[in-house]
Amino acid sequence: MVWWPVGASLFASNIGSEHFIGLAGSGAAGGLAVGAFELNAMVVLILLGWYFLPVYLSSKVYTMPEYLRKRYGGQRIRVYLAVLALILSVLTKISVNMFAGALFVQQALGWNLYFAIILLLSITAIYTVVGGLSAVIYTDAAQTVIMLIGAFILMILSLNRVSYKELQMRYPQAIPTSTLTWGNTTCGIPREDAFHMFRHPVEGDLPWPGMVFGITISAVWYWCTDQVIVQRALASKTIAHAKGGCILAAFLKILPLFLIVIPGMISRVLFTDSVACVDPDDCMEQCQSSTGCTNIAYPKLVINVMPTGLKGLMLAVVMSGLMSSLTSIFNSSSTIFTIDIWKRIRPNAKETEMMVVGRVFVLIMVAISILWIPIIQAAQGGRLFDYIQSITSYLSPPICAVFVLAVSWGRINEKGAFWGLMFGLVIGMTRMILDFAYAAPACGEDDTRPGIVAKWHYLYFGLFLFGIVCIFTIIVSLLTQPLPESYINGLTFWTRKEKLDSQHEPATALQTMNDNREEEDDEVTFSKKVVDWMCGTGKTEQVAPTAEEIAALEKLSNLEESRLEKIILNCFAVFMLGCSVFLWAFFA
Repeated sequence: MVWWPVGASLFASNIGSEHFIGLAGSGAAGGLAVGAFELNAMVVLILLGWYFLPVYLSSKVYTMPEYLRKRYGGQRIRVYLAVLALILSVLTKISVNMFAGALFVQQALGWNLYFAIILLLSITAIYTVVGGLSAVIYTDAAQTVIMLIGAFILMILSLNRVSYKELQMRYPQAIPTSTLTWGNTTCGIPREDAFHMFRHPVEGDLPWPGMVFGITISAVWYWCTDQVIVQRALASKTIAHAKGGCILAAFLKILPLFLIVIPGMISRVLFTDSVACVDPDDCMEQCQSSTGCTNIAYPKLVINVMPTGLKGLMLAVVMSGLMSSLTSIFNSSSTIFTIDIWKRIRPNAKETEMMVVGRVFVLIMVAISILWIPIIQAAQGGRLFDYIQSITSYLSPPICAVFVLAVSWGRINEKGAFWGLMFGLVIGMTRMILDFAYAAPACGEDDTRPGIVAKWHYLYFGLFLFGIVCIFTIIVSLLTQPLPESYINGLTFWTRKEKLDSQHEPATALQTMNDNREEEDDEVTFSKKVVDWMCGTGKTEQVAPTAEEIAALEKLSNLEESRLEKIILNCFAVFMLGCSVFLWAFFA
């Protein structure tokens, strides 16, 4: 692809319903500071284009686990990443998407939250079986465009109701009625620093050192090492187009602050008693959650501010976007489980068995996700975006550390990387379990949580976890045998232009779905046809890459840029970074 579809695809892959629910909800609850997550991505996207992508392209890989396999050798890290990807799918993707979609249905139609979830899942199942993945691929782009147009219109309509200058005066006064009779009068009162992005390093809900450094750790994991994101950039025509796509995506990341966060704050002003409720009984009536209803800020705007036709279009786009996202997550999760885990348990499993196992595994994941939704409602004071970022801060820093060290230093070996991941997993899971075991106190209640939970912000914890995993990985690597220098040629930033010698690649190759596959019987019974239709099985031809595709990969991997391309790209990158710094400073 050329640069502009790459940039648009990077942005579209990132923005989903959880952003509209989560960013607007956090804006309603705490003000502008949550927009820093978006501004931080502008800087990290430059890291992707200028630091990580050249290494991936030089490595001639298509997936991130494949890069780690080439860089370190062995299969342990690949299996670990597969398992962690499945955990993250349940905790931050499937359950979050179902919850976000159900909130829209609940606010639009007044239905029960869990009935809405079951309905969404039923429609998604039919959509997946009948439409197939092609239905998802062809509708994603259109949905994103319409959603952004709808969000822009909603922003204009919201600012017509409450201008930004008026918002600065009315937001501090957006106090729910029930607060006046509540035991702790600080509950429900907007923060004094609501319009400041840099907040107190200890008492702030999003402390500024965590915003600058802690977010960066999670952002590097997401933008520079996550397969869903990086594969968009790997599809570029040349390295110059990949960098151009990163710059475009970085500019587009300015939009959520204005399209989603500020409208979320306006929603609190317009619907104070609903969005900012603190009385558990009132909140249960408004959104079926006793911990707070800031998550309904954006759906509330869509339902009450947009005109009838646009309201229906926006809801339809959100619903279809949710279904396509769920279908994509189901597909990727079942693929990871069957190929990376089940295939290792049963190497000779037939295609039908693997497809059926994949579908059953998806059902199990959905069941767990539904059971997890009450925890999402209560976690982080009921703020969806904070919940997503906290889970990310507990589980992603070890992966980020291993990738950063892999790209940066050839001395890091497989033993160091693997045991660093295990060490980080134990620490991160311990903190996550404590976070869920000791829920945040309700309004007016004393905080009896241990200090490690109550006083150690998740952004600070992510920064600490990244640092300690880096140290542990380096120590183990230095105490064990290094990889031969020939193994890392082309696999680090400092050796990226050296040509790979395939004879010196790590011995263990990627195991594909076709390894040791037993041939299916030629006779196709009626029951087999039914299974094939439901599960997407059946014989498929394996098409070898064409000469043009091989030539394109070689061209992409040689990292060649003309002098003019370098000048233009570097100038735009500097300009974009300047825009990011200006926005940080303006809202600081």
